[in-house]
Amino acid sequence: QVQLVESGGGLVQAGGSLRLSCTPSGRTLDIYAMAWFRQAPGKEREFVAAISRSTISIYYADDVKGRFTISRDNAKSTVYLQMNTLKPEDTAVYYCAARRMLGVDTTTTGYDYWGQGTQVTVSS
Repeated sequence: QVQLVESGGGLVQAGGSLRLSCTPSGRTLDIYAMAWFRQAPGKEREFVAAISRSTISIYYADDVKGRFTISRDNAKSTVYLQMNTLKPEDTAVYYCAARRMLGVDTTTTGYDYWGQGTQVTVSS
């Protein structure tokens, strides 16, 4: 089993920045890809960014490209999401996810483990 713990959420004004962190514990060697998803009130959970273990494969949702950066420190087994130029529409609960299988997936069904989520609120 793998447990994921997110941190770094909070309240920020539009145009500001936040950095989210996700630290796995347990059978971390089982993890191949990790990703961030988000869910706004009344909406489905949506893909934000994903990164492979080697960090060679990285994917972003179109509406965060150029503003968000996903990175991975394998020595610390931690994944980060640097969020810049935040907009009110980025407000959501952000979830970290981990995947055992090879490949990087942009769908929720492609991930085996999930964190509890961290709230990000962007005020206008």
